[in-house]
Amino acid sequence: MKQISALFFVSLLMVGCDSSETKSTSNSTPAKTPQVVDTSENSDKKKLDTIEMVKLDLKNLPKGIKYTGNIKQALRWIDNNGDNIVITTETGIYQNPKVKHENDGTDADLNAYHFLVSENEAESSWKVNDFIHDCPTDLEANFIKNTLQVTDLDKNGLGEVWIMYKKACRGDVSPADMKIIMYEGNSRFKMSGQNKIEFGPGDYLGGEFTLDKAFKEGPKEFKDFAKNLWRKNIMPSY
Repeated sequence: MKQISALFFVSLLMVGCDSSETKSTSNSTPAKTPQVVDTSENSDKKKLDTIEMVKLDLKNLPKGIKYTGNIKQALRWIDNNGDNIVITTETGIYQNPKVKHENDGTDADLNAYHFLVSENEAESSWKVNDFIHDCPTDLEANFIKNTLQVTDLDKNGLGEVWIMYKKACRGDVSPADMKIIMYEGNSRFKMSGQNKIEFGPGDYLGGEFTLDKAFKEGPKEFKDFAKNLWRKNIMPSY
């Protein structure tokens, strides 16, 4: 297996697929089948300060994994907590029958699921859910490409899972809400604000962010990594 040093984060982007365990009501275009990288050879599991990426077969997931929406990204790794899987899904833009629509608007949901796997059975550990409901104008809700990743910045043998997304309901050119959610075990860290847009030559709007208490009081490595990730993705890409 390809061994990844704790000095560097590891990122394995799985391009989305169009299947889900519970049927999605999304009307978005089905995504491609995620590529799977197998790094199962030449592993030294005694080194607990490394994050060990392993094969994730989305066509044969462990029992107990349930999700809604279309899978966009997925990772599997081994750390001091055990065998981990994280999956991000998007519903795309649709009209949720469970939502009261006063404006005859549309909806979109974002989900991230974390599971611990033992003997091919998965148990849910945490879940992130965010959404926009009943949007009467242009709706956007997406995970930001190439940002799902696992690091071990504090070198304690526990993977830090980084999730980043943006969402907006707007009828003009304005910034979108943007968030970074990071989990180390069951400890949650959040960075929230807006992306930055250029509405005229040299004129920008947005870009501000706030760190929650966990980030402010946590290791400096976490704050620095979050701020750098924010800067890399602050401008919208089309």
